[in-house]
Amino acid sequence: MSTATMTERPAARGETRTVPTVLGGLLASTRAELLRLRKWPAVWILLTVWLLLNLTFAYIFNYVAYATGSSGFSNEGVSTESLLPELLPAAIPSVLTGGMPMFGGAIMFILGALAAGSGFGWGSWKTVLTQGPGRLSAFGGTVAAVGIAVVGAVVATVALDFAASSLISVTEGQSFVWPEFGALAESFGGGLLIFGMWAMAGVLVGVLTRSPALAVGLGLVWSLVIENLLRGVGNLLSGLEYVTDVLPGTAAGSLAGALGAGTEGDPDGAPGVLTVLDGRPAALLVAAYLVAFAVVGGLLMRHRDVV
Repeated sequence: MSTATMTERPAARGETRTVPTVLGGLLASTRAELLRLRKWPAVWILLTVWLLLNLTFAYIFNYVAYATGSSGFSNEGVSTESLLPELLPAAIPSVLTGGMPMFGGAIMFILGALAAGSGFGWGSWKTVLTQGPGRLSAFGGTVAAVGIAVVGAVVATVALDFAASSLISVTEGQSFVWPEFGALAESFGGGLLIFGMWAMAGVLVGVLTRSPALAVGLGLVWSLVIENLLRGVGNLLSGLEYVTDVLPGTAAGSLAGALGAGTEGDPDGAPGVLTVLDGRPAALLVAAYLVAFAVVGGLLMRHRDVV
């Protein structure tokens, strides 16, 4: 193929226009998807809901219990004096990923499903794939935009945790102790993997079902109901645990547990946080799921009709 054929193609009325390279098409698609996500109220609502959930269950409930000396569902079986250290900045690495495997993961799944599935209902995928940079570039732009949104969500979570814990430290007259950088970096990376995996799962199901509503429903049922039921049955049926131990939710929960988040079996643990797998295998499994979901979604987008 000649250089002219690769860089130009006939356009309407005898004009010529530049055909974007794969990288150029990917960058253009990423910018377009970022603009769409940035101006989409649903994205900001999802991020706000997650931040409010994180703030409420990680800090507000426990601080109210500590300040009033009362006991509730969030700290049942835990002395109020032991709550304060978990509310200070030094504890951010262990607090950061506590709500991510289940509640945060479900929200990221919705984000991915909406980002990929809405294009089928709106007809935008048909327009992009017939006039735009190509199927893989267009899908890659969506994946990249969702990935950037995931990074933004984790950064916002860290910032909110710093603000809340610093305010509590000042209010209670505690000396300010920065969290250990290595532990914070590990928790930040773990949060990216957990959120990224669930977001890519949402993208895959959105492409598979071609319906954001159906994709969201399936994702919520799987992450909040089916995996928990399978793990419960796995404790009763020998052999089934070999399957349940490598499910996406189990891997994400084990990664959070390895990073110091309280497990769901502990009095002060978080739902979805497990210790089934060690930290390294859990991280590798979550990363493998993330890549597999993105690759399978790209293959489906490349070979399936979008009409």
